[in-house]
Amino acid sequence: MSNPQQLRYSKEHEWLSAAEDGVATVGVTEHAANALGDVVFVQLPAVGDTVTAGESCGELESTKSVSDLYSPVTGEITEVNEDVVEDPSLVNSAPFEGGWLFKVRFADEPADLLSADEYTAFTTG
Repeated sequence: MSNPQQLRYSKEHEWLSAAEDGVATVGVTEHAANALGDVVFVQLPAVGDTVTAGESCGELESTKSVSDLYSPVTGEITEVNEDVVEDPSLVNSAPFEGGWLFKVRFADEPADLLSADEYTAFTTG
């Protein structure tokens, strides 16, 4: 499993892209997708919702369990991935590409986000 170097990672297993014009993309990691099993339902925050770093903002339901989705940053939702809502298996098949979950406008990136190498050490250590 290879975690893209350009992303930042939370200990709750979400990833965050670099912000473009203050907006970043959020998804769940391949590690989390594999641990969940086949994702069959995704509940995402709505456009315009405010999310808070480290707090639940949705759910991922798999054949194994239901897991909360946590936002890695505090901000406002600007877009949700409707493709994932229609086809939740994208979370498993393309967690870093088509399986992204939402976009969020935020001001400050939390200091506790991990680099790809730090996240790999966290999940294998």
